[in-house]
Amino acid sequence: MIRKKNIAVLGSENRLMATDIFYQTTGSPKPVVVYVHGFNGFKDWGQFDLIANEFAEAGFVFVKFNLSHNGTTLEAPEDFVDLEAYRNNTYSKELFDIRCIIDWLDQPHEWAGEINTHQINLLGHSRGGGDSILYTALDDRIKSLLTWAAVSTCEAPWKKFSTTRLAEWKQQGFFIYHNKRTQQEMPIGYSLYEDYQMHQTELNIESAIRNITVPILICHGTLDEAVPFSAAELLKLWQPQAQLFSIESDHVFGRKHPWLEAHLPKPMMEVIQQSILFLKRKL
Repeated sequence: MIRKKNIAVLGSENRLMATDIFYQTTGSPKPVVVYVHGFNGFKDWGQFDLIANEFAEAGFVFVKFNLSHNGTTLEAPEDFVDLEAYRNNTYSKELFDIRCIIDWLDQPHEWAGEINTHQINLLGHSRGGGDSILYTALDDRIKSLLTWAAVSTCEAPWKKFSTTRLAEWKQQGFFIYHNKRTQQEMPIGYSLYEDYQMHQTELNIESAIRNITVPILICHGTLDEAVPFSAAELLKLWQPQAQLFSIESDHVFGRKHPWLEAHLPKPMMEVIQQSILFLKRKL
């Protein structure tokens, strides 16, 4: 198994994104799975290398990366050390970052002979699932879409804000989100809202999933408190051709960060197995 971690890939506003690639050396090109993390996540959250191993052992090239403005850096890929970048994040920047990774796969690399760039599959968790839906609708290089606990709207951060709260957010330039895990006060910039207002058509998840024609697998926990299971039901309603896999589990399928065990929890393994089965069936 080849595991290369924290490769520098240029993302939005020329920020470097720490990127990992996992694969088995076979001398023949293999389909690719590109993973997009969610809000307050990163590519290594909850020992994601264990998940990457499962896909690589199943015959896929697995790529995961930190979005350019998620608050991490190349030197600190698991810590939110750049809150200025975090504050300036937008959905459009995240979509640009995904395109940068897809374009990067086509560049000359030592592993070029191991990658089938005509079989790129996109996998996203939570907000990264929403990003993945939006991006799949834009790029015909994506041959299938998998979502894990995906959001059904980009409006969640402010959907219940009053007019007064929105005005305060605009005046201050940010509002604070308390990260319970790290105990950090994380600034959510008003630019996130402005970006959505300017690009509502492109950032409409319902419209995007309705227009996707490639195979889709939606995985969601029925006990999810962060993104309710009803979000998965909406996605399925909007795209009846999608497959829906439900499991009695939470938003992260039983994982936590840090994950110190050598094996993944049962719900996570079931989601991985369903995902791999889905990918193999469509090949």
